[in-house]
Amino acid sequence: MMSSRKTGNLGYWEVTAIGVGGMVGGGIFAVLGLSVQLTGGGAPVAFLIAGVVALVTSYSYARLSVAYPSQGGTVAFLDRAFGPGILTGGMNILLWISYIVMLSLYAYAFGSYGASFFPPESQVVWKHVLATGSVVAITGLNLLNTKVIGEVEDWIVLVKVVILLVFVGVGIWSVDGARLVPATWSSSVHLIAGGMIIFLAYEGFELIANTARDVRDAAKTLPRAFYSSVGFVIVLYVLVAIVTVGSLPVEKIVVAKDYALAEAARPSLGQAGVLLIAIAAMLSTSSAINATVYGAARLSYVIAKDGELPAVLERKAWGKPIEGLLITSGLTVLIANLVDLSSISTMGSAGFLVIFAAVNYANAVLAYETQSNRAISLVGVGLCFGALGSLIWQTADKSPGQLWFLLGMMGAAFSIEIMFRIFSERKINFPKAN
Repeated sequence: MMSSRKTGNLGYWEVTAIGVGGMVGGGIFAVLGLSVQLTGGGAPVAFLIAGVVALVTSYSYARLSVAYPSQGGTVAFLDRAFGPGILTGGMNILLWISYIVMLSLYAYAFGSYGASFFPPESQVVWKHVLATGSVVAITGLNLLNTKVIGEVEDWIVLVKVVILLVFVGVGIWSVDGARLVPATWSSSVHLIAGGMIIFLAYEGFELIANTARDVRDAAKTLPRAFYSSVGFVIVLYVLVAIVTVGSLPVEKIVVAKDYALAEAARPSLGQAGVLLIAIAAMLSTSSAINATVYGAARLSYVIAKDGELPAVLERKAWGKPIEGLLITSGLTVLIANLVDLSSISTMGSAGFLVIFAAVNYANAVLAYETQSNRAISLVGVGLCFGALGSLIWQTADKSPGQLWFLLGMMGAAFSIEIMFRIFSERKINFPKAN
């Protein structure tokens, strides 16, 4: 049944800002160079393809958020559609792992852009130092006071979007169109696969679902916020990719892959532009780490409270899920330091494609209650699985060793759930209707 609530603290602009901030949280700074490496001059098309998958999926999120408003978001939707079981529990744990992978990407990007300020011979060391330091420092802030960065989060979102718009506005005039013609693109199959490996740059729109209980006139506001935030970010990403590819030869972008956006600012904005983008990237990724590390820890708490993870993750100290926070941060540091950018992106994108396919199918199952067009959600399922298939094919073709990371992530999620069911006598707590 659709919600008719009119009250709430958040309006359209605030909710849209949450969606935009969740997507432009650091992913674009991290994966832009990887996208160009995989797709050549077709990088803008790759971002468009990935954006279409996100936009179709946002339909299911919008309808589910209106019908079942809760802070649980994705977890609540899967529980509602499929009930308590190994499948749902495994998917919820996969969501937690995918958040940890996202955190690793943000930390990797923070370290890469920060290391660019140091001499080339010491950049590798500084990248690891800064990646680790960013997670440790922000975890400490979350333990002490979660509002330290949260209070200025809206301003950080505004600053990073404005800087990207300045990058586009100034750089668009120096774009060399010859670097963008179809002859410079990868093959169509590689173009699609390249778009999917960077899909995690769009995943942040699902954070809107967690705000549903606090939104004014949710039935109208939530769908508009979902669609407009994803639409805006698609346009922004495509323009950023156009300026990047049109400003530098692909070879130079690939060499500076880990901090490609900063290097792409050099032709139009000079060294000052490089510094500006690098600072914006560090600011953006640090705010993304702050928002995501606590969100991921809270997610582990919600999953444990539903009975799908050990009860120890339910415990709180000073109002915070300490164990979940420390486990999340520890795993983030390990992945950021031990796994390369391509593998992190592949793992994160694959994880969210599986989860988004499940959410699309959940809305198809609940279409009568959410008053949805079942066909749109089923198209979303097909797009997500098609995208996942192309990503696996690309990985098997180019970097077969990375398939072990994918198998390990998927296997870990469901193995944890199965083993927990075998050795635990805890009951699964089915979520009550709101």
